[in-house]
Amino acid sequence: MTTAETPATAVSRSHAWSLHDLDGEWRVIAASDDVLRTGVGLETDDEDWPTITVPSHWQSNPNFAASDGPLLYRRNFTSEKPVAGERRFVVLDGAFYQADIWLDGAYLGDPEGYFVPHAYDVTALSQLDTEHALAIAVTCSPQRDKRSKRNITGVFQHWDCISPSFNPGGLWRGVRIERTGPVRIDAWNVLCRDANESRAHLRLHARLDSDIERPVKIVTLVDGDKVDEQERTLASGANEIDWTFDLDDPQLWWPWSMGPQPLVDVTMRVIVDQTVSHDRTLRTGLREVTMQEWVFSVNGERLFVKGTNLAPTRATLGEASPDDLRRDIELAREAGLDLVRVHGHVSRPELYEAADELGMLVWQDFPLQWGYARQIRRQAVRQAEETVNVLGHHPSIALWCAHNEPFTLSVGDGDTFDLKKLALPFLAGQQLPSWNKSILDRWVKRAFERSDETRPVIAHSGVLPHLPQLDGTDSHLYFGWYHGNERDLPEFAVRLPRLVRFVSEFGAQAVPDVADFIDASTWPNLDWDFLRREHGLQKELFDLHVPPRAFATFDEWRLATQVYQAEVLKHHIETLRRLKYSPTGGFCFFAFNDAMPMVSWSVLDHQRNPKLGFNAVADACRPVIVVADRLPVSMEQGQRLSIDIHAVSDLHRTFEDAQVMAIVTANGESRQWIWEGDIGADECCRIGTFDVVAPYSEGSITLDLTLQCGDVVATNRYTSDIRTR
Repeated sequence: MTTAETPATAVSRSHAWSLHDLDGEWRVIAASDDVLRTGVGLETDDEDWPTITVPSHWQSNPNFAASDGPLLYRRNFTSEKPVAGERRFVVLDGAFYQADIWLDGAYLGDPEGYFVPHAYDVTALSQLDTEHALAIAVTCSPQRDKRSKRNITGVFQHWDCISPSFNPGGLWRGVRIERTGPVRIDAWNVLCRDANESRAHLRLHARLDSDIERPVKIVTLVDGDKVDEQERTLASGANEIDWTFDLDDPQLWWPWSMGPQPLVDVTMRVIVDQTVSHDRTLRTGLREVTMQEWVFSVNGERLFVKGTNLAPTRATLGEASPDDLRRDIELAREAGLDLVRVHGHVSRPELYEAADELGMLVWQDFPLQWGYARQIRRQAVRQAEETVNVLGHHPSIALWCAHNEPFTLSVGDGDTFDLKKLALPFLAGQQLPSWNKSILDRWVKRAFERSDETRPVIAHSGVLPHLPQLDGTDSHLYFGWYHGNERDLPEFAVRLPRLVRFVSEFGAQAVPDVADFIDASTWPNLDWDFLRREHGLQKELFDLHVPPRAFATFDEWRLATQVYQAEVLKHHIETLRRLKYSPTGGFCFFAFNDAMPMVSWSVLDHQRNPKLGFNAVADACRPVIVVADRLPVSMEQGQRLSIDIHAVSDLHRTFEDAQVMAIVTANGESRQWIWEGDIGADECCRIGTFDVVAPYSEGSITLDLTLQCGDVVATNRYTSDIRTR
């Protein structure tokens, strides 16, 4: 506790009130019934138990590498007794996925939710002695029925990009003993409802835990300056309070491509009897984000969103370093992306802090992936509300999504998608009412909307228009992988423009350069079943698009898979950028990174080695690109094509007197076209049309494009082969 006159620190996280940091070495053992009866008290002898590091995931410990739990964690510690007016709490920042907690044999509670902090009042127990034993039984049950899961763990327990044998269980974030005064801030959030150059309006919500009914003073500071003060009377126990204030002449936060990222520290201070009982600080940014017909605007300015789906930085997320988490955001920015979709999971705080600082927008998924049991509804609503408490202050978060693909697909352990088996269930899941899509997702969406009125919320992702909701959502379009040909997207967009308003998944698998888990010496007779089961390789689809039998060596095939992935991504992105705002508001390709050694859709492997697709994405996502109608795979001799050329600029300034040049080369002969004119700010501009005639001889034909305006230069190339009639 501190006096009321103590100045605010720059960033005072909850650890500033920590009395004992309990991270480090714990004792752990399989949590049998006998162990749970006898292993939670002070008198337990745990000297022979294995040790484990907290935070971590238990499968990273050799003693529990194949374990699905539950495990009992124990830690002995010494602590002086609390003084008058002081309260003590056991705080868990994250337990994967459920837990039971005892202090000195006394049962405290059963927290659920892997990313939600939980705190338990142990003031009375702390007054009894100075020697203590904290015991935590952690459970992360395997989800055997994939159509009716009960753990809200998202991609960690059901995904084709994480091994089905992986279990994320453990104390994956910190544990500590916290001390406060009579009133503790259990949770709070800061939301910026609207902002412009004149004013920013902030809405604040807090849950306060008071020892008795008492009056308090709530003081709010911004960067150490007091901006609001009010008196409240609290009841004993939990109290929910809301308040607002305005800031004049704010410095606005922008995505990196649009402006700077100033951040401010907002401190909430609870004062009891002229003494600071507790305070907490959140770092936030002042901005306004909206979405209309899948077109995002930040601070009133439109932004065509170039994005990607971000997998967990590591499957063992608690063991990633802060630098690892930040590096993923840095790499996304290096690729020219504006947004990362945190796909099917909630990540660590460091990732969102990096996004705030680097100006990377975030589409935040709630961790619901595919099918769930009816019993989870109440827990899902509670955790959605807590998601806003945990993440709502981050200016980078632009969208909440309640559920990814709410279909009860029967994809079991080690299975990949068999299109023949899953086509009918998939279509039924799209068009027919279901408990997940029609009921669960609405409840979770409403929970987000009640807790946060400052951001757009969607009920689910990847759901086509259906009765009675003919609007649909975003689209998942895997032309060239799950369906059709990789060249089908442009025609599809013409026929069904509503389905390309925002394409949030597309791509193709590719084999990474570092693939030690593949025994290439057996080529072409690889252990395909093992690679399918543990590493996600979809052999049936590779046979369609990049058949292994067509290549003499593993290295040749691996390179071909990367070339194919790069082509799919390049041309999908170019097509969607040509449809800028008419009707497309942006895209998120699938996927950016691997969480573990996999053969997946990622452009960065688990060690962040790039595939060819990474550079293809970076080229296609440059602020200014010049694109043409794609040449066919082959042209007949004498065939004539009319080619449209477009320039796409995401920069918010006009290019005057830009020059675009097209050169067609075939059989050593070239022909050139040049156009000059202005390119508007933040628009797709049609440059012109020209005809190409294939020569009457076999060979290749190449179309080279160059756009130049001052120091801005953009190039592109398209190729085709000429065949006889």
